[in-house]
Amino acid sequence: MKRYEAILFDIDDTLLDFKQSEHVALEQLLASYNVRMTDEVKSRYVDINTGLWRAFERGEVDREEVLIGRHTKLFDSLGLTVDGPYVEQQYRDYLHAGVHMVDGALEVVRKLSNDYPLYIVTNGVTETQFKRLESSGLLPYFQDVFVSDATGSQKPMKPFFDYVFDRIPNVAPEKGLIIGDSVTADIAGGRMYGLDTCWFNPNEVAATIESTYEIRHLNELKSLLYVQAGLSE
Repeated sequence: MKRYEAILFDIDDTLLDFKQSEHVALEQLLASYNVRMTDEVKSRYVDINTGLWRAFERGEVDREEVLIGRHTKLFDSLGLTVDGPYVEQQYRDYLHAGVHMVDGALEVVRKLSNDYPLYIVTNGVTETQFKRLESSGLLPYFQDVFVSDATGSQKPMKPFFDYVFDRIPNVAPEKGLIIGDSVTADIAGGRMYGLDTCWFNPNEVAATIESTYEIRHLNELKSLLYVQAGLSE
């Protein structure tokens, strides 16, 4: 196995449990408008939010349409009219306040940072992602952080990866490994750009696209990147 010269990590549902943080933030947001979080309301939000982010990945909508539209659409469906930008800021404040780590994330990142250059590659909002990385204690272990709203494009688009590798010194894509949970953004995007890919698949979902490696727990990265590469842990 090759010795990688750059390890690229996704954030959401790879290092940080975004689903849990999102659930808590949404529950708090709804409560501020006297709306009770139910399974039906949560499912409705997830469908709206996922649909908008998928459209963003395809380049069909811009980031503001995602961030504001997801809340206005949800509250519209509940019969409430809200100020979209204000509600988005409320939600973001709740999201900043709660950070939930994926099991093993800090330990693995701390260990790998001793021997590999680590980078963050993520879609999302720069302010939010930096605050979450900082609050979690993960930020110091990464040499740089690349967030879609600062790069001008998003995973899985080629311009996003162009931006990243223009700023990682003297590393060719074939010497890099991307680790993430999203088949569309991380695995498909990485394959398109010539990166090796590691699919983080804790729920053992059936694969729809081939990845170089597949793991169920982040701790498996230690074996993958040390033992198989002939390095000492």
